[in-house]
Amino acid sequence: MMTIELTDNRIEIEMADSDELSLDEMFDQLEQMPVPEGWKAEIVEGAVVMSPQRDNHWDIILGIVEQLRTKYPRKRIKSDVRFDFPGGLNGFACDVVALRDGAEKDDKGRWRYQDVEFVAEVISRGTSHNDYGPKLDAYAVAEVPVYLIVDPYSGRWHRYALPKDGKYQDYLTLDFGAPVDLTGTAVGLTLETSDFDRR
Repeated sequence: MMTIELTDNRIEIEMADSDELSLDEMFDQLEQMPVPEGWKAEIVEGAVVMSPQRDNHWDIILGIVEQLRTKYPRKRIKSDVRFDFPGGLNGFACDVVALRDGAEKDDKGRWRYQDVEFVAEVISRGTSHNDYGPKLDAYAVAEVPVYLIVDPYSGRWHRYALPKDGKYQDYLTLDFGAPVDLTGTAVGLTLETSDFDRR
């Protein structure tokens, strides 16, 4: 049995007995559901969350990917690929992930969160509470070196770095147009945001 709630342009599904299901079992059930075309599905703290992909959302993701390609080979950049992060049932389909050199898949054929150097999430109105809350916490616990939130609704970006003891020690937020300086991090480059559009 499941409970489906549609609010703020997102669908959130609570699966009965989700405490007893593994992430793999939850994703197996999710694959049986008719996910609407153009929607992304992931599991955050045991709840299935589906949100629509918008044109501006994709433009920003592509802008980040194109800039990361100056350092990262194509096969070390991922988008909307399942990563299992620490915490209670966290199977995220991150907007952008950059993997460290030498990253390898685990015995289930999935990329390991321990090999993630950078994550970017572009805010969707209905799922922003996940990006600023449970995902921020999970990335810090996983010691992802850099987490970038790009918020087209506020026209601002938020960079988190230096994870330690489950929290990020370094935080910076600036308006679109200001570059995201990642030269002192594992990423080692600067991302330009002047082409990022507000919603």
